[in-house]
Order: sequence, then structure tokens, then C-alpha cells
Amino acid sequence: MPLSHIEHYLVQTDDIARTRDWYVGVLGMRQGPNPDFKFPVVWLYLGDRDVVHVTQGGAGVSENRKRYVGQQSTDTRGSGALDHIAFRCSGLREMLAHLRGLGVPFRERQVSDQGLYQLFLMDPNDIKIELNFPAAEAGGLQPELRASDLGAA
Repeated sequence: MPLSHIEHYLVQTDDIARTRDWYVGVLGMRQGPNPDFKFPVVWLYLGDRDVVHVTQGGAGVSENRKRYVGQQSTDTRGSGALDHIAFRCSGLREMLAHLRGLGVPFRERQVSDQGLYQLFLMDPNDIKIELNFPAAEAGGLQPELRASDLGAA
């Protein structure tokens, strides 16, 4: 039963609009249709796939959400047990220019044995986002760190 792709992840936030606007403006997603769950939720799409769901978090979450999705944490900051969400990408140089133009901080990494050039950034809720690009797009770029440069564990 191999996994084929990320389907979606749910972000619980104290500011749905700000989170939506970040994913739309920074990562180029679009808001699209979502079911009426009887609690606030926004579905964000890449192409025809909904990949990020955003809903209200914190202590004041609606009973409908608690009943339907559950709520393990009232946190609206940080990744908790979820360290990061990764997306396969293309257009590395365009993304670099885009992030720099928006003033979004990021870190550059490279996985030598997988041929990935990676950007790590944080969304408005301090959830780490990993963007993976083919190494072929990174010609001439120097990441801040390569996995092969790390010492043995």
C-alpha cells in the first residue's frame, strides 16, 4: 500500500483569513469549494486538488468541529508533533525571486543523494513548510547546507 502524494493537511489557526492569504499569496494556492461542515473551514487548492484545509483553532473551537474532526490540542502556534509539510515543486528560481520579493524568510538546503534542492519556510502559524525542487533546477546555486556536509550521527 504505497502512498502516492500528500492529500491535505489541516491547520488550526486563530486567524483563518491571514493563513489563507499567506498560502494564496506566498505559495500560489487558490481558495476553492469545500463542504459545509457547519464550522469555519477554508480549502486551498493546487490545480484541482485540495491540499491545505484551514479551520479555527484555540480554546473557542465550535462543538461541531470538536464532534466532527475532534481536537487534540488547543494550540494555534507551532508544529507540535507535526514537524513539517512537504510539497514537490518546480520553478526554483521563480520561487526564490517570489519569496525574496515578499520578504518571506527561508533556508536553502540540498539533499545530495536524492537530488533535491530544498527551501524551508514558516507559515503564519509557525508550521514548517518544505519545498522540494529537482536538483537540475539548482545549477549554480549554493545552499546554506548540504545533507552530505553534516557530521555522522
